[in-house]
Amino acid sequence: MKKPASVSMTTAIAAVAVLWCSLAAPVRAQEVKAGDLVITQAWTRATPGGAKIGGGYLTIENKGSTPDRLIGGSADVAGKVEVHEMAMNNGVMTMRPLEKGLAIEPGKTVKLAPGGYHLMMFDLKSPLKQGEKLPVTLEFEKAGKVQVSLDVAGIGAQAPANNAGGHTDMKNMDMKKTPDHSGMKM
Repeated sequence: MKKPASVSMTTAIAAVAVLWCSLAAPVRAQEVKAGDLVITQAWTRATPGGAKIGGGYLTIENKGSTPDRLIGGSADVAGKVEVHEMAMNNGVMTMRPLEKGLAIEPGKTVKLAPGGYHLMMFDLKSPLKQGEKLPVTLEFEKAGKVQVSLDVAGIGAQAPANNAGGHTDMKNMDMKKTPDHSGMKM
């Protein structure tokens, strides 16, 4: 007995949808382990030509029973890398280096993100280009020096290009190349 054409079409559309979702799934960001620390979601923003500073963002989880401290870093592309804090102070946005570094308490996760804690890269030798990976060495009080790669997202990005929630930087998405699924029934 033949199946009605609508069932075959529905099956075909469902198969295409499953394939599309599997291809569009984000690649899991690099996970770096250093002693009891787990570093994920390492990224930065692209910079315009001539820019001399850039920011670095990542998540650090301390799975151990003793605290550690992010005290600095280095990168071939930058003259200096410091750990900074951005905060509102009496209605004024302030940014300052953390002279004693950033504590990562046992069992806690610290997120370096735009508008808060971040790496500040000074004296950039070349622009950071979207789609590239930027090698950076982080320095911890106990875990020592740790190599990570920052994924370079678009200029002005507020999150890594492929974050854990599966969201992408929508400003850089070419909607002309994205299939129209408006007629699909699931």
